[in-house]
Amino acid sequence: MATPERPAWTPSRAWIAIAVVVGLVLCVAPFLSENATLVLRLFTVAAVAAATAAWFWAVHRARRQRIAFEQRLEAWTAAAAVEQERLRIARDLHDLASHGLGLITVRAAATGYLTGEHADSERERAMADIERIGRATTLELRRMLALLRTPGTDPAPLRPADTLTELPAIVRNAEQAGLIIRFELADLGPVSGSAQLTVCTVVREALANTLRHAGPTTARVTITAARGIIDIDIRDDGPAPGWRTHPGAGHGLTGLRERLAVHGGALSVGSYGTGYRVHATLPREATT
Repeated sequence: MATPERPAWTPSRAWIAIAVVVGLVLCVAPFLSENATLVLRLFTVAAVAAATAAWFWAVHRARRQRIAFEQRLEAWTAAAAVEQERLRIARDLHDLASHGLGLITVRAAATGYLTGEHADSERERAMADIERIGRATTLELRRMLALLRTPGTDPAPLRPADTLTELPAIVRNAEQAGLIIRFELADLGPVSGSAQLTVCTVVREALANTLRHAGPTTARVTITAARGIIDIDIRDDGPAPGWRTHPGAGHGLTGLRERLAVHGGALSVGSYGTGYRVHATLPREATT
């Protein structure tokens, strides 16, 4: 559902009528004298009375118009907020499905490369990881879909947004899916909440793409900051031997670029040696 255009304030035209009446009074007043006819005096009194009544009417009408405009503006603001929230949920749904299902696919595919005496035990661990990731992803998907389907105007329950403290868990999940990760997180100093969430989103999406396109390979995640700008660099060594690419929907990097642009950041992606590189920059004080 598209958000309607923002309501515009239309000034009341009642003041035009007042100006006309007052103008007539001012035009007639100079001609009044002790010898003025009764009709002219009555006309002047009637004009003053009409101007006074018109003034009260105009004030009342302007007040009603202001109240109606504020109500329309409040309704528009609420509709815009709902639309923005739906877009945010849509992005979160994509990130969740892309990351969770990508981990499941890669974890399952990687079992085909297991050999040696510990292969069976590694396969059992892989199946346990697939079950755990599948249950967690399904639970989150159901929760988000329930929010979209629930009628009414009650605010949706909130969950804590990702912070930089979630980065080790994001890296750990990717390692459990088969990646070998060299992770380096410098002291970034004070970072706004929206910037922390965006950093986590970039790392999660980049590692999910690495898993889909390169499989159980080596990746390097480096996050530093200088002069108020956070630098996020994710590189991989390219596809593992014999790995077949599992392409996603193709919206992940587009979504990242949009998120970063909203917060004043930028994204660049491309080949790097035999592998692939995702590089993002973001102001530490990014706001929502």
